[in-house]
Amino acid sequence: MKKVLLVTLLAAAFAAQAQSTPATPQFDAQRLSQHVKVLASDAFEGRGPHTAGETKTVEYLVEQFKAAGLQPGGDVVNGKRGWTQDVPLGRFEIKGPVKLTLHDGKKSESFTQGEQIAVRAAMNGAKLVDFKNAPLVFVGYGTTAPERNWDDFKGVELQGKLAVVLINDADFETGQGDFGGKAMTYYGRWTYKYEEMARRGALGTLIVHETAPASYGWATVKNSNTNVMYDIVRKAPREAHAPMEAWIQRDVTVDLFKRAGLDFEALKKQAQRRDFKPVPLKGITLSAHYAVDAQVIKSKNVAARIEGSKRPDETVIYSGHWDHLGVGLPDAKGDRIYNGAVDNATGIAALLELARAYAKAPAPQRGVAFLAVTAEEKGLLGSEYYAANPLYPLEKTVGVINMDALSPYGPARDFTISGSAKLDLLDQLVAKARQYDMTYAPDPKPEAGHFFRSDHFPFAKRGVPAISFGSGEDLIDGGKTAGAKVEETYVTDHYHQPSDEWNAQWPFTGMARDLGLLYSLGRDLADGSSWPNWAKDAEFRAVREQTAAQRK
Repeated sequence: MKKVLLVTLLAAAFAAQAQSTPATPQFDAQRLSQHVKVLASDAFEGRGPHTAGETKTVEYLVEQFKAAGLQPGGDVVNGKRGWTQDVPLGRFEIKGPVKLTLHDGKKSESFTQGEQIAVRAAMNGAKLVDFKNAPLVFVGYGTTAPERNWDDFKGVELQGKLAVVLINDADFETGQGDFGGKAMTYYGRWTYKYEEMARRGALGTLIVHETAPASYGWATVKNSNTNVMYDIVRKAPREAHAPMEAWIQRDVTVDLFKRAGLDFEALKKQAQRRDFKPVPLKGITLSAHYAVDAQVIKSKNVAARIEGSKRPDETVIYSGHWDHLGVGLPDAKGDRIYNGAVDNATGIAALLELARAYAKAPAPQRGVAFLAVTAEEKGLLGSEYYAANPLYPLEKTVGVINMDALSPYGPARDFTISGSAKLDLLDQLVAKARQYDMTYAPDPKPEAGHFFRSDHFPFAKRGVPAISFGSGEDLIDGGKTAGAKVEETYVTDHYHQPSDEWNAQWPFTGMARDLGLLYSLGRDLADGSSWPNWAKDAEFRAVREQTAAQRK
């Protein structure tokens, strides 16, 4: 009798557990494909912020969230939450021709926008950029890192000068040194270079493009920097942006150095040392003249929510950016629409289908938010705005699972995340992946600075445990060789180019499988009571622990 009773109790216990832990849903590859097909169609005009493409995209997302049965998760208006969060942005566009003239003391020549140089619209509030014969000075990697006893400037003043600066960190080529070897630090990012030159009062910044340390080719640079620019609305924009921000081709730079009697490669090696000092390009000057239309616009983040059944004030966030580059310079075929199929219609398709899965399942104990952010391509601006003005308190945000540029191909044996951050959230993901016979592959290109290039970063720097999931390269059909070829082809031929278009041959089976893993991780967080943290030596742990008392 006791044995029968024990069996009955165990059966009841397992039944209760099954009810409290919903089975992982199956995700439909065809639904994922259809979302990408719609969002990346020409009708959405490349999903540029503050365009007709944004209006269509926001309408589509809200329609899908409503149909799935979610609740609005955006701004509170008249006591009720809406589906969106207003994101005020500065919008900056070059109007008319860009006149760039180089002088070397003997002759003058014109540079063509997008060819020798890619000039961004000024984001310091100026309506006109107009200067003549500005001298150039090479400042190495343009880094000021007191904690590393590193200063590339050595007291040299940059007012009225154009700073020529290398991309990435001083360790990139040697693979060892004060900046962690191949793994890019924030000092290596182009955003830091522009910020630091502005802080030092430079007239402008010319970042030397080299494919390996930048991690992308010139086509990506040109397409990303010669169209409309956006920024968060700043009280003192001149402190964050110099009048000119631009990239310059490596071969053009080598020639300029030669005309100034300098050896580019030799100076680059000098810049990899702590004792480097800035070097003027004697006799070389640049003149520029172009008008800028500057205005403040409003874009929108889209937010949906599943209410928590027991702890609704605690939130797990899934995120992805809905925007792409919109309409820009034509490619060789004359195509001007940057459709952004992989980047990032895939991540938004994943977000929508995860939301559907949660809506069909029993309510989680914690709230789950689905956040589609704007203006990632302009510098993570939508996620930066959210993190600075959160819809749900960051101190009660359990973690962020971001999805950016997922693979539309078949399943892989592995997965990765952007960057090499150490945190409990990754440990939990690695453990969960074993149930799917998947292994974790560290970011294959830490030197590319991916950790700073996705929408989890604004959360991470404020202490919220956050990761950006990446599809694996060890494909079940074809192995690592096939996966590496797919990645290389995409980065070289399609990334930030009009050819990033939906393909009817994409199976989406890998993404469908991966979403089971991401659902399972998020569900564990949403049904649990623990608070994942950063590793003890992670730079974001101290910020998180400042709010620890609010999570007890």
